[in-house]
Amino acid sequence: MPKIITAAEAAKMIQPHDRVMFGSFLVAGVADQLVDALCETGTKDIHMIAISTDFADKGVGKLVTNKQIKSLQTSHIGTNKSTQAQMNEIDMELIPQGTLMERIRAAGAGLGGILTPTGVNTVVEEGKQKFQFDGKEFILEMPISADYAFIKAAKADKHGNLVYYKTARNGNPIMAMAAKTTIVQADEIVEVGEINPEDVITPGIFVDYLVQSEVK
Repeated sequence: MPKIITAAEAAKMIQPHDRVMFGSFLVAGVADQLVDALCETGTKDIHMIAISTDFADKGVGKLVTNKQIKSLQTSHIGTNKSTQAQMNEIDMELIPQGTLMERIRAAGAGLGGILTPTGVNTVVEEGKQKFQFDGKEFILEMPISADYAFIKAAKADKHGNLVYYKTARNGNPIMAMAAKTTIVQADEIVEVGEINPEDVITPGIFVDYLVQSEVK
């Protein structure tokens, strides 16, 4: 059963050079209070894994603006001027979004990698193995895992079973599977049995800590 902690306690777990996944796409589905708490710690040299870096003053983009990010694997930086300004400072890997999600999914499923045609004959394939099947070329992409995942859920029960809200679901369920430690900020934490099993998207087996969202 996951332990219920505060956002401040969760943020203090993150140490320099830790790999952290953040569920979010342009702020939708971001564990905003966990991000804010991490900003307050000032912990630097974090490796961020996220679909996007959101905005300079919103979502995970606050960590970029605060210069807490040393390296980054992402798909979208177009809405964050802080990320763009730090392109020569941050070790950045831009990854096609579908490939990013499948690489994370591969880590969560214990797979050795994925084969994808996305990026063939572009800069994406540089330094990577290629295979051919039925006359079509594929790139071998390796799994992406993390030390921690900061996940946002609409509802959690005390066993850690999670429900998400519409597009806020985005990368959250996949990332919850691929981290050594998964910390969930939930808008509502309910008793076991109050969530219909058919509605559970992330089983509690993947969740280590729960944080109750504070009403602002």
